[in-house]
Amino acid sequence: MPSAYLLVSHGSRDPRPDIAMQELAQLVSQKLPSSENLVGTATLEVNEQPLHQQILDFAESALDCGCNCLKIVPLFLLPGVHVMTDIPAEIALAEKELGQDMIIDLKPYLGSHPNLEKLLKPTIANIKVEASILLSHGSRRSGSQQPVENMAASLGAIAAYWSVLPNLESRVKELVAGGYRQIAILPYFLFTGGITDAIAKSVEALKLQFPEVTFQLVQPLGVSAELADLICNLSKQEEKVFG
Repeated sequence: MPSAYLLVSHGSRDPRPDIAMQELAQLVSQKLPSSENLVGTATLEVNEQPLHQQILDFAESALDCGCNCLKIVPLFLLPGVHVMTDIPAEIALAEKELGQDMIIDLKPYLGSHPNLEKLLKPTIANIKVEASILLSHGSRRSGSQQPVENMAASLGAIAAYWSVLPNLESRVKELVAGGYRQIAILPYFLFTGGITDAIAKSVEALKLQFPEVTFQLVQPLGVSAELADLICNLSKQEEKVFG
């Protein structure tokens, strides 16, 4: 059954994440068989059209290309409300419109891939610091932080969150009180954008607050062939929920 692929991200008013998504979609397309290399992008928010309409538009293009199965891969790192509730609801709306013309196959979200950790480990290995903080966006959905906690533990770091507690400043204070003077901050985000800019400003403020501490701010995951490989792998898996 010929398939098309739709990569769904959060969406941003900053143009950089959208540019990165287009680059990533091209990489994924290059890794797929020539008969199944139709790859599109869509966003849950900050778009002129709701996600279900974006799905419908892409599904029509896929049907024109001879594809009758649409695999949707959520490029989210946490099993928050967006992944667990919002995206499935938008897909359900699209399915009502499409009927039997197109099969929609929702895949596991990106953060559930067990090999995602391997993309972060080289960064940790190349940094000479005494402690590391894995900084995630966070979610108020119960249990959604556990995958971040697990990731941080496997990397030898501690977890902090941008939108919920414990936040970056509180974690830094804990480490400083514990005698640490060299701290790395790893933004657990896909791409550079408005939030990573805000994180950089927060780190500059922390440098003033703790002049005796050396901070190293690492770049987010970014576009890479390795990330495209993970997405291709997810597109072959059955839908399931981790965390």
